[in-house]
Amino acid sequence: QVQLVESGGGLVQAGESLRLSCAASSTYYAFPDYAAGWFRQAPGKEREFVAAISYGDGENTHYAEAVEGRFTISRDNIKNTVSLQMNNLKVEDTAVYYCAATRMRGSTVVAGAYDYWGQGTQVTVSS
Repeated sequence: QVQLVESGGGLVQAGESLRLSCAASSTYYAFPDYAAGWFRQAPGKEREFVAAISYGDGENTHYAEAVEGRFTISRDNIKNTVSLQMNNLKVEDTAVYYCAATRMRGSTVVAGAYDYWGQGTQVTVSS
């Protein structure tokens, strides 16, 4: 069992930055055993993939095309956290952002690959 708690959301203007953090607590397996990802869901839209980072030292990362070059995912296996640095935010980045974790190996760009989810944190970008 893994519990995930996101923080760092808020209201910013277009072009500004935010850093989201996801604190993980695991009952049975060590945090490095889990791959992690960030997804987002805007009002009236389906949840979509944002970024993912591999288990272990997080050597492999993947990004949605819409955020490539602006967002950076990272992990700290000492603090058991996964972060999403979001730069040059756009109005269309407005959404609830969710952290997710999985021990599954393979593609981690789909929501169905993840077993554990946080409660979400709101990011609002104004023009």
